[in-house]
Amino acid sequence: MKVLVTGGAGYIGSHAVRLLERAGHDVWVFDNLVYGHGGAVRADRLIVGDLVDRPTIEAALNQHGIEAVMHFAAYAYVGESVTDPAKYYQNNVVGTLSLMEAMRATGVSRIVFSSTCATYGEPERVPITEDLPQRPINPYGFTKLVIERALADYARAYGWGYAALRYFNAAGASPPANSARTTPPRRT
Repeated sequence: MKVLVTGGAGYIGSHAVRLLERAGHDVWVFDNLVYGHGGAVRADRLIVGDLVDRPTIEAALNQHGIEAVMHFAAYAYVGESVTDPAKYYQNNVVGTLSLMEAMRATGVSRIVFSSTCATYGEPERVPITEDLPQRPINPYGFTKLVIERALADYARAYGWGYAALRYFNAAGASPPANSARTTPPRRT
């Protein structure tokens, strides 16, 4: 499958890219590199652009015959979302709607959306289950919830397939995508 990973030069996105490539998919990365790192992905598969630039997204989708999108491109600092909500609404909502419209214009109707557990706000109980009410308490969580609702509406109206991943903080490490390992890792 031909997959475009937005935010694929970021931490979670770059790991998704590696897993997709290992599974044999043809993967392209779309990232503005504001928080992403060019060294996290193969340079020959990186398209530098911004989500609000719909013509560039449409060109990438068309040029590479993209069949599905994995969307990790977002601003994700809760505190910053409170002090600068405009930044979050512009990128996380306006940018994602731009991506969704580019997908619609090019016939791409499958998307995996990187959401957040912050859509639940203060949960009624722990562990959090998907049936709990979503009541975000900050702009970051709310912008993610807005897109979850938009995806549900697009799925109903346009026959899209989608999944929204609501996870907590991710952690780990891996070597840069452009690094060459000359010796195998040592086992201890």
